[in-house]
Amino acid sequence: MSDSTAPGPLINALTIDVEDYFQVSAFAPHIKRSEWNSRECRIEHNVARILEMLSVNKTKATFFTLGWIAERYPQLIRQIAEQGHEIASHGYGHERASDLTQDAFFADVQMAKVILEDLCGTEVKGYRAPSFSIGAGNLWAFDCLDRAGYRYSSSVYPIRHDHYGMPDSPRFAYSVRPGLVEIPVTTLRALGRNLPSSGGGYFRLLPYALSRWMLKRVNDSDQQPGIFYFHPWEIDVAQPRVEGISRKTRFRHYVNISRMEGKLAQLLDDFKWGRMDEVFRRSIAGGAAVARV
Repeated sequence: MSDSTAPGPLINALTIDVEDYFQVSAFAPHIKRSEWNSRECRIEHNVARILEMLSVNKTKATFFTLGWIAERYPQLIRQIAEQGHEIASHGYGHERASDLTQDAFFADVQMAKVILEDLCGTEVKGYRAPSFSIGAGNLWAFDCLDRAGYRYSSSVYPIRHDHYGMPDSPRFAYSVRPGLVEIPVTTLRALGRNLPSSGGGYFRLLPYALSRWMLKRVNDSDQQPGIFYFHPWEIDVAQPRVEGISRKTRFRHYVNISRMEGKLAQLLDDFKWGRMDEVFRRSIAGGAAVARV
């Protein structure tokens, strides 16, 4: 798959944020990092299900992977890479960029890159901040990513949200530093605002037909590829339930998990999908074209 200006359906980018249920930012007040090693880790089982789904659909994707996960499950990372998927970085310890100092953030993203590259044997070009936590208040994070040797970031969500978002930022790929491009997750411009159209909890909550319509609208009207993201724990109905969380957090995390795998299968059938580094090859290299079949 490569960039092309020829007619045909756009290829969208399918991305998976490789983290486990107990590492979700919303659970941070309830699950200490010191408890992570003692928690039941379900990442191997859930990623195996995802890989099988992608294999059946002959689809390649980008796996934004935590260094913490990669250290503990190195064979899983090698398996993902051996099956032709892109390994990208989700940082080391799933700490929000907005909660770190510049030095701590640089150390986190540099360490994750080294760990992942050592395991998969190829350059790790991409990074996604936990909880899309690069915004107007910490644009210095792009300097750190540039210094660490990343080629692209997918860390900005141009919406209004109570935990993240930079609604006034560009909706599509743009250069943030020489040699570093930000590729924001997908939004649909409607009613004077950007509407989330990228996956995650919104995809579980909204009717599938609406999610499909929004992505198709971005493809057809904006003539831009979409970026879809989800987490392995979002297909795991048997994950241990976290107690003591608020109603809002409980709703956001668990809503429609039982329906997620079926909706994903439909999404894979309805659109063309590929890896971030291939769908946005020219953008990453400094051009403007996007991939088509």
